[in-house]
Amino acid sequence: MQIRKDLRYFPRYMVLLVCICLGTACKKDRSIEDRGEPDPVTPVGSRTELTLDSLYYYAKQIYYWNDVIPDYQTFNPRQYLGKSDPLNSYDDALYALTQLKINPQTNIPYEYYGDGFPKYSYIDDLTKSNPSFVSATKTANVDLEGNGFDFGIRPVFFTSGAEESSSYLLFITAVYPGSPAAAAGVKRGWQIKTVNGKPVGASYGAEKAQVTSALTGASVILTGVNFEDSKPFSVTLEKKSYKSSPVYTSKIIERSGKKIGYLAFARFSEISDLKGNNDINLDPVFAEFSTQGITDLVVDLRYNGGGYINTSAYLANLIAPAATNGKKMYTEIFNQTMQKGEAKILANQPLLDENGKIQTQNGRVYTYANLNYQQDSPDNNVYFAKKGSLNTVSNVVFIVSKNTASASELLINSLKPYMNVKLVGDTTFGKPVGFFPVTIENRYDVYFSMFETKNALNEGGYFSGMLPDVLSEFDDPRYEFGDSKEDYLARALQLLAPAGSVSRKGATMNIRGREIMTSTFKAEQSRPVNPHSEFNGMIDKRYKMAK
Repeated sequence: MQIRKDLRYFPRYMVLLVCICLGTACKKDRSIEDRGEPDPVTPVGSRTELTLDSLYYYAKQIYYWNDVIPDYQTFNPRQYLGKSDPLNSYDDALYALTQLKINPQTNIPYEYYGDGFPKYSYIDDLTKSNPSFVSATKTANVDLEGNGFDFGIRPVFFTSGAEESSSYLLFITAVYPGSPAAAAGVKRGWQIKTVNGKPVGASYGAEKAQVTSALTGASVILTGVNFEDSKPFSVTLEKKSYKSSPVYTSKIIERSGKKIGYLAFARFSEISDLKGNNDINLDPVFAEFSTQGITDLVVDLRYNGGGYINTSAYLANLIAPAATNGKKMYTEIFNQTMQKGEAKILANQPLLDENGKIQTQNGRVYTYANLNYQQDSPDNNVYFAKKGSLNTVSNVVFIVSKNTASASELLINSLKPYMNVKLVGDTTFGKPVGFFPVTIENRYDVYFSMFETKNALNEGGYFSGMLPDVLSEFDDPRYEFGDSKEDYLARALQLLAPAGSVSRKGATMNIRGREIMTSTFKAEQSRPVNPHSEFNGMIDKRYKMAK
């Protein structure tokens, strides 16, 4: 039995072989040839028309909310023709498909996000991105394999108000390990005062385009001060390729007689040794936690938009006590078409092993149509299998924000039935759905919302986000990760060791002469230079070939 690999790693010549093995001509629309339902539409037309048809037919069978998708004639996917870039036509069709199902709790579509794109589903053009990137469409600074190609900073505008004309401060809120910025000694908590010699901060609306262009260019000169000690800095950064760890930092904090572990985690990257079930990034952190005998844990996921679902399970197994062994972690729930084995269109998607090769048995090519999507199938239920020696933690506090999504939320939800879990920060993104890629045209990976996850108590459905136990919209940019003076961490430590007291320096933040109370600071006043700097999604890579 082999774990399937992301279709992006499937060599192009192998796609031709699979098409032959499946009796499918790549020049035609594969989804129309085997869509599992009668339809009078003839599979002819331009490449763009056929791909629009493919989007519709895949959604009709595998989209999580496929019960509201009308017949072909009613939806008419070819009405979205006309854009100079075919991807824009496909995006329009996908958006229309994903806005049909209404969430009865909000009376708006589950996938409405207000920016003209679905909240969850998306399409990735493989020819326009580094082929090792999992989601270049999301413009993530670092992909899920740890590949980065930028300066390696996460700059954010903090405005004095919600108005476009508001004055602002420009802070570096994260530095990616291994990046040019990390090599230059750049730190979270640095306040940028000039960009390429020009002062910044007077007017967000007037300056944001210029600042954004400079901070996403080939090189940049930054000057400013470190908030912590007011020391000035001047640094020149050049855009380069680099490999980055998902661990921002880890440390042990002693407070009120307790040893509290702290982990700031950027993304759920692929486990470094998938076959051996080991990870060079997380294993040393938790080995140290175990050696030091921590009693409580803080996991900082404030900028973690998700990643691979198997890495979320891996981290859950590092955190959870041994008593959880064999107990249910979570269940994946697919639509009824898939559960009944009627998503015949998936026969066009080959099931690959961890080396990116097709799997066969008795000369038969295995595809996603061979998998069991029933809710009670072992393939769709994950159980705890304790990893590592840490077995002394029962209290976990997660630091979260509006950027915390998908695999991050799954980790939190999976641990809730078994541990004392608390959240500190802002309401999370709200993404209890996941996907695996569907390749069309051997060019586009389409990520439809395919399944919903629920924990051992059948809890899930957090489409509007998880509400923190300690709510604060102020993501304090002035201190490094792990500094107990940082607002979110200070609040987390107060939950775990309430007998102690930590002075949170700076209950106000001066933005160009205007004192802003951090307690009344609103999330919309925090505006990332690159709003999509973190991958957002939950990719399933755990499926195995049927025996």
